[in-house]
Amino acid sequence: MATRRGFLGSLLAASAVPMAGWADAGSPKVLAAARDADGSYALYGIDDAGERSFRVALPGRGHAGAAHPTRPEAVAFARRPGRFALVLDCLTGSVLAELAAPSGCAFNGHGCFSPDGTRLFTCEQVLEGSAGQIGIWQAGSPYRRIGAFATGGIGPHELRWHLQSGGLVVANGGIDTDPADRSKLNLDSMAPSLVYLSPDGRIVEQVALDADLQQNSIRHLAIAPDGMVACALQWEGDPGHTPPLLALHRQGQSLHPCAVPPDQAGAMQNYAGSIAFDNSGETVALSSPKGGVVQVFSAAGRLLYSLHLPDVCGIAARSGGFLLTDGHGGIAHGDAAGVTPMTRAPCAWDNHIVPVAG
Repeated sequence: MATRRGFLGSLLAASAVPMAGWADAGSPKVLAAARDADGSYALYGIDDAGERSFRVALPGRGHAGAAHPTRPEAVAFARRPGRFALVLDCLTGSVLAELAAPSGCAFNGHGCFSPDGTRLFTCEQVLEGSAGQIGIWQAGSPYRRIGAFATGGIGPHELRWHLQSGGLVVANGGIDTDPADRSKLNLDSMAPSLVYLSPDGRIVEQVALDADLQQNSIRHLAIAPDGMVACALQWEGDPGHTPPLLALHRQGQSLHPCAVPPDQAGAMQNYAGSIAFDNSGETVALSSPKGGVVQVFSAAGRLLYSLHLPDVCGIAARSGGFLLTDGHGGIAHGDAAGVTPMTRAPCAWDNHIVPVAG
């Protein structure tokens, strides 16, 4: 028969068991979605040497993920507009929760956890009209949707937690898409914006590019250690124009587009796929799978050098430079000296690699 002393002893024994962390899942530095050689899809962990530390199967094409700050737990998002967001145990490969977007809405491929890991924020849009919203989820056992708030724009794509402001920063792409075929319905009246939101959804600050750049969709974000936000842009206007594809922002200031020399302006083919600051925050890298190029800028917005790698897109900070992934399964290190191949896997890496904090 159970006794009080026995019950307390079992609690103490349970509390003495260490909680699993990311080291138990092979110490991945980043998460990456991929299509394997057999046509299946998966989420991988990749360590600092470019080796795969785990693989978890996905039911369809993944886009980006979100890594829990302490537990070996990841949320894999479907390519936008997506219906699935799976919470995965990266130790066992099991699905801990299947998150569903509200009726009439879809996930837009990105999300993030709060720094304490208690909440998950998902980037979403209403299918008719593309109004943006952020879903708020209790992150635990079980995961549970507890609210939502507007992004202040349409077609949001990426969101990040902004430590300096204590809230979220969101890239509103400004594009209304047809839910049936993803065709773009409002290219002449696009209104992209960068928005800072409080944790309860209040708009703290909203900035936009000048009118001549309103067809430059704000798509992806990176945040420097000092709080500067870098935006990766995709030009939807006249293909004969080659506008800046990087914009930098500090709160309280204007959004600053960063031009490149004319002989480099067309290299990205008007499409920036991913973006990341290095560990120091002194340089920021912008990739183009269409151009097979990575352009690396100073934190002041000056182009420093370019790296060339076919179908490159995923970027993350790595000691001394950047970790790069491509659509041919390659993983490489990039810095001012060039591209150094690291490993190659029998898969096609998708657009993004997401840092793991643990």
